Amino acid sequence: MILVIDVGNTNITLGVYEKKKLITTFRMTSGMMRTSDEYGVEIRAMLQNNQVDYRRLDGAIIASVVPKVMHALTGAVKRYLKTEALIVGTGIKTGIRVTSENPKEIGADRIVDVVAAYEKYGGPVLVLDFGTATTYDLVTEDGCFGVGITAPGIQISAKALWEDTARLPEVEIKKPASILARETISSMQAGLVYGQIGQTEYIIRQVKKETGLQNLKVVATGGLGRIIADGTDAIDIYDSALTLDGLRILYEKNAGKENG
Repeated sequence: MILVIDVGNTNITLGVYEKKKLITTFRMTSGMMRTSDEYGVEIRAMLQNNQVDYRRLDGAIIASVVPKVMHALTGAVKRYLKTEALIVGTGIKTGIRVTSENPKEIGADRIVDVVAAYEKYGGPVLVLDFGTATTYDLVTEDGCFGVGITAPGIQISAKALWEDTARLPEVEIKKPASILARETISSMQAGLVYGQIGQTEYIIRQVKKETGLQNLKVVATGGLGRIIADGTDAIDIYDSALTLDGLRILYEKNAGKENG
């Protein structure tokens, strides 16, 4: 078994794979600073609560966009789980050729997502991740990744609404029954969700137009991605486990064997 860890700006998502099967997932916040001991105790407790014996772990892999947590987190994996963590970064084998102007600027999460999408669905593929930011990343048929679009995530837009305006409340992000809202809460929900759907459809359409790839497969992931994917025909596949699958795939490529 292997432990995969995706450190995002808002949450740390962890999953355990037995061979290619994802057997459990759990989360903790990434906004709270922890020591390696705190990480270790929490992760071991979560594994135990999900009926996973940490002593059966063969390895671990981490992708992070929050550098400040890495020293404590990698230390926790080594001390409390008795294994070394493979870190997604420069030098790791991906099977993807990064052709952007500055490959070192690309976040580990985006690399993981495009590796998973290309491995699972082939190319050309446009990968959408609805996280803290909304990202659109293009992988060509021959596995080249050099084009990406970054936009504010739905949660960022929502937070700006209720923090920067005096009279707008904090609302649940969900798609209202109609865009024709008649009160404040559904008005905000309509703007956030239908606005994101409109942005998504336009960007996909423009990418297809400028690349000429009308057969481009569009794959979405991310916490709020299901809401958007359900609201448009422009997205072909919603894959909630895409990032975790990408980490498992990268572990297998770099460990030289499948996990048991």
